[in-house]
Order: sequence, then C-alpha cells, then structure tokens
Amino acid sequence: MIKVVSEGVIAPKGFKAGSVHCGLKRSIKNHDIGIITSEGPCKAAALFTTNQIVAAPIKYSRKIVRKGTAYAIVVNSGNANACTGEKGYKDAETMARLTAEYLNVSPDKVIVASTGIIGRPLPMKKIQSGIKKASMGLCNQHINAVNIAKAIMTTDTVPKHIAVKTRISGKGVTIGAIAKGSGMISPNMATMFCFITTDASISLNTLRSCIKKSVEHSFNQITVDGHMSTSDMVAILANGMAYNRTLTSKSGNALVSFQKALDYVTLHMAKAIVRDGEGATKFIQVDINEAKTESDAKEIARRVAESPLVKTAINGGDPNWGRIISAAGYAGVTLDESRLCLSINKIMIYKNGLPVTPIPKKLLSEMKKDEIKIQLNLGMGEKSTTLWTCDLSKEYIKINAEYHT
Repeated sequence: MIKVVSEGVIAPKGFKAGSVHCGLKRSIKNHDIGIITSEGPCKAAALFTTNQIVAAPIKYSRKIVRKGTAYAIVVNSGNANACTGEKGYKDAETMARLTAEYLNVSPDKVIVASTGIIGRPLPMKKIQSGIKKASMGLCNQHINAVNIAKAIMTTDTVPKHIAVKTRISGKGVTIGAIAKGSGMISPNMATMFCFITTDASISLNTLRSCIKKSVEHSFNQITVDGHMSTSDMVAILANGMAYNRTLTSKSGNALVSFQKALDYVTLHMAKAIVRDGEGATKFIQVDINEAKTESDAKEIARRVAESPLVKTAINGGDPNWGRIISAAGYAGVTLDESRLCLSINKIMIYKNGLPVTPIPKKLLSEMKKDEIKIQLNLGMGEKSTTLWTCDLSKEYIKINAEYHT
C-alpha cells in the first residue's frame, strides 16, 4: 500500500532542508541555493548524465558517490558550473567543504549539484554566503520543503515534489523527492535533477540496483526536445532511520514493496517534468507495441517523440499520421509497412499499411485534449515500451531564444 504524504524531500525521518536567495537569480524572491541533509550517515547512490561534456559538480559528485556514503546534498540553480575548467572543479570542492564545515561532517560526504547557464564561473562570494545562510535555516518545516523544491528551478514554472509512505517488514518507510526539469530533456537523462531521500534501511548494493531500475523506467523514458545536458543527476540518500530489517537482494516481498514505492516516486517526478516542458500545452504518451526487441521499440518511440513535425502537429491539433509513420520509418529498425497499425487516443487511423478513411470525426475533438496517446503496433514481435513527451509550441522557441539574455 502506497500513501502519498506531505513535506516532500524532508518527509522521511531525520532529514532537513534549508534554502535562500544568494544572488544567482535576479529576483530576491527566488531561492537559488539549498542544502538537504540527514541527522545521520546515509547510504548514497546516484546516476548522472551520459553526456561526454559534464559540469564540474558531476565530476566531483561521481567520486563521492563511489564511496557510497553521504550526509548532504548542496545544490544551486542559475549557474551550471559547466565548461569552467580547473577553477570550476575547485569551486565544486569549495561548495562541499563549506557545507561540510557548517554541518560538521567530512567534505567527502557532501554531494554537489549545479544547474543553469553553461560557461560562467560561479560567483563564490555569493555561494559562500548562501551556503552559510542555508545551513543556518535547516529544519523540517513545510515551508522548507516547498522552498528547496523552488530553489532548484530554472525554466520550470512549478516546483516538483512528492513523498510516499509504505509498510516494509512491519515498519513505516517514507520516500521523498524533489525534481527540476523543463527543457534540454532527453532519454539517458537531461537537464534535470531529482534528489530522493528515504529512511529505509537498505544495503548499498541493493540501493544502487533499485535506483538504476527505477530510473530506467522513468527518467530515461522521457524527452522534451532531445537535447542532453551536462549537469543532470538523480541521487538517493537512505539513512536507515525507519529501522526496518535491512533490505538486501534476498529480501523478497519487502524489497518488492520498496521498489514499487520508489518507482511511484520517480515516475511521478518524470511525468511532472514532461508536463512542465518548456512551452508545453499537451502531455504525450508514445506506446510502441509488437516490436521484435525492446531496443527496437525504444528507438522508434524516441524518433516519434522527438520529431519536431510530430510535436508541432499535435500542438496544432492536427492528426497528421504521416509524420508519425515516417518517423518510425527512419529509426533504423526493420519494419513491414503492411503490418503497421496506428491509433491516437484509441482511435485507429492507420491499419495494415493504409490510412483509415474517412478519418473518424471524433479524432478532431480528441486532438484538442491536453493528453494525447500515440499507439503504434509494429506487428514484428512481442516487445513494447512507453515514452513520455510534450508538444512543441511557439513559446518553447521564445523561451530558448531569450534564455541567455
């Protein structure tokens, strides 16, 4: 049984958060630096961008996570600290050291994350002041839960947070999370963060396995614009303060319950990112069925979901099936045109290689809805996948044309 509760990332026992405005964002109303910390040491696991060009905090945090233990995450928005050379790396180290000093822990127990504009050095005086003030404001009040979610936003229009409770071995276990992401979103992660906390007692290897599985079916199944970032990260801290029997790979139903709760959190966060896609007006689900292999299904789903022509057609309410079929055709996957069947919101519009005529009148009203489901059956096998995306609007162009200025 999974129950949604309040307080987001600080809902699990023993976690606190603090955030402030330090001057990275223009408005003093917008927090831009924050800390998430635990009263005790945590098992720590994370996944990072697969881009070859990565921000300094990614380089630093990879080393921290390999050790498997952390007390805190310090994060800023407004500046990605990416493509900033040796100084950028030292600045990431400084962020960890300053946070560690205020928390009275070792610097190698602090994960660092930054998001925002690429190529600008961090204003370290502002960062130092922000870390000090954020550390002084650490607590587990509702306002802190909301503010830390806002502090990591860039082009996001809404804060993204969730917490759930479940029962594991007779104990109540809580998982909380915040996330950010709106543009530069592509499978294998993108300009997104998700910081997850839990009071579950779990072995490090099991935690690593659980988060990897969860990300594969959530954050790696979304796309907004097909552009992969330098800075994305999904990190999870588990402090064991629920005092359940420690979860391992042999924990059976207890581990299944934890995985389901974690999957609920990551999928909710992933879909929230898509719904808040830059300029988005429609939430789109792409189902590819009857593929020969799962990789075939994923490749076609991505081609359809990232096609500017498909996305603009849906933005305009145009059931242009030709764009969907042609996108599938250039995915590099062997297809038999005579087996293809395509539906939009369960209305068949292309069957066995030919258009359904006349186009059902109901389809035009379905295309005006906020949620669109594309279902393409390949007739080649039994594998399937689902990917989530959004439409492409004039507002997306405006946001990104003016982003740097």
